[in-house]
Amino acid sequence: MIRFHKTVYVLFIVLLSVSLAACTSGGGNGNQGNNAASPSAPPASGDGSSAPAGREEITLDVFSMLSNFSGEQTGWFAKVIKDKFNIKLNIIASNLEGGGDTKFATMMASGNLGDLVIFGDDGQKYLDAIKAGMLVDWTKDGLLDDYGKNIMKYAPKAIEKNKANFGNGASVYGIGFDVGDDKDGPSEAKDLTYHPNLRWDLYEKLGRPAINTMEDYLPVLKQMQELEPKSESGRPTYAFSMWSDWDGNMMVLAKAWAGLHGFDEGDGFNPGGFTLISADTEEIQGVLDEDGYYMRGLKLYFDANQMGLVDPDSMTQKFDDVVNKMKDGQLLFTFFPWLDDTYNTQEHLSEGKGFALVPFKQERTFSYGYVPYGGQRVWAIGSKAKHPERVLELIDWLYSPEGMMVSANGPEGLTWELKDGKPVLTAFGEQALPANDTPVPEEFGGGTWKDGMNQLNNTTFKNTNINPDNGEPYDYNLWTSTLQKSPTKLDESWRAAMGGALTAKEYLEKNNQLAVMKAIFTGTPPAVMAPELEQKRGQVAQVIKQYSWRMIFAKDENEFNALKQEMIDKAKGLGYDEVLNWNIEQNKKVFEYRKQ
Repeated sequence: MIRFHKTVYVLFIVLLSVSLAACTSGGGNGNQGNNAASPSAPPASGDGSSAPAGREEITLDVFSMLSNFSGEQTGWFAKVIKDKFNIKLNIIASNLEGGGDTKFATMMASGNLGDLVIFGDDGQKYLDAIKAGMLVDWTKDGLLDDYGKNIMKYAPKAIEKNKANFGNGASVYGIGFDVGDDKDGPSEAKDLTYHPNLRWDLYEKLGRPAINTMEDYLPVLKQMQELEPKSESGRPTYAFSMWSDWDGNMMVLAKAWAGLHGFDEGDGFNPGGFTLISADTEEIQGVLDEDGYYMRGLKLYFDANQMGLVDPDSMTQKFDDVVNKMKDGQLLFTFFPWLDDTYNTQEHLSEGKGFALVPFKQERTFSYGYVPYGGQRVWAIGSKAKHPERVLELIDWLYSPEGMMVSANGPEGLTWELKDGKPVLTAFGEQALPANDTPVPEEFGGGTWKDGMNQLNNTTFKNTNINPDNGEPYDYNLWTSTLQKSPTKLDESWRAAMGGALTAKEYLEKNNQLAVMKAIFTGTPPAVMAPELEQKRGQVAQVIKQYSWRMIFAKDENEFNALKQEMIDKAKGLGYDEVLNWNIEQNKKVFEYRKQ
């Protein structure tokens, strides 16, 4: 996300047999130039910022492993793309159409991945697609030189990474997301990807009791529940309302506790597995370590359930159900600041009600840092694209200051405008952002703001990068004009309690409660498990996820401990230790890269 986005937890299943079949039907890398139509003239402006007039309308099939939407892009973003490029976007979301791995296998077997391809990571699927000749090499026929001028200007290290890691130092098959400014420090905006957020107004009523460890939240949350046992609609409140549809190698919401101690599943080089790696030390935890943060997280949730703090719907509901409960005021704790916005409406904030960071003394939240090489999610072009130059022109625009500004904040004149060269939200922007159901004028595409947002669900630059056109970050929350606005009643209360810090990030940074991951450049593709080991990983992951949920809802501590031992025994019997040792060896490589 995260942002702590749910697409981070895509399963990585090896599809070698599918890839080999696709090699036969799709042709080798040397045939890519034959699949492309003759390029049209380069962009009229010479920098990719404006499409020439008189182009034929085309529809691009976008095969996205990240999107949560299938079908034609509509609304304001569709109008921007149509007006600028005469392009319509037909989104094929793999996780909504037969399951991510199944849909990818079907498309690989067909020999066609669509026009614009968005990979959830640069692991096995991306490697398979390159090997099968199903992605365009951007260096052929001058494609990148002519249609990638913004990319080469603003993301050169991301191109060099892709060339070195995946193109044998010569070819370019895509570009990573979230390209950061080339500097040190945390890359997040006002908030981190995730940190502990409580209903601040209720916490304040309790006198803001000290919280030293993660377990210390439970008695505080119980008292908060007693203060407000019912939501605005009369439904029961809970500290934790959870969902399983983001789970990958493990239960995501148990792993989140590790993130609050500076550990995460990925490390910038490997997509993860059964290790949790520190952002800034040479520490590694196995997910089943007795004293590890994952197991502590499961025990915390078990204890919370025994106290009546866990929503009984958690095992069966989906994320969207939790969002609706958040709107209604049924939640008292969240990990994700962006989810807070669902409850933190202007009405609630003006009343002093809402969610805000409530840190604990031992907290060291994981920060992803700035990565000029780009992250693991990849933008690519399918080798069967009839107009690869127009696809790249679109990608290039998204990697321009103008394209990033529009993607992040909407069209100029609708949600924002420039005053004295600096961006300022319009009245409409204040109502619509970040993702509200505000009606959009027909001249900007109609529909609602939320429905018209960019449905590709991938980014190009870090939102906190500085826009060279105006000297402000892309994130509207960090604009000078936004920060200078009068604080809400909740803001005033929180800032006073936090020693004058304006944002959660500022507080955590000032108090040395961040663990910032260093950007690394390897020059090699990410290591991929052998098929046999990958199969074991998938089987073990199922056991860990299933038993994690059962442990939380165990009837008593004896059953909790019995289930825990059964989980460990089954996981080890299926090859947990083999996968863990492989993960550890890859993590150790990262430690060496960090020293360079």
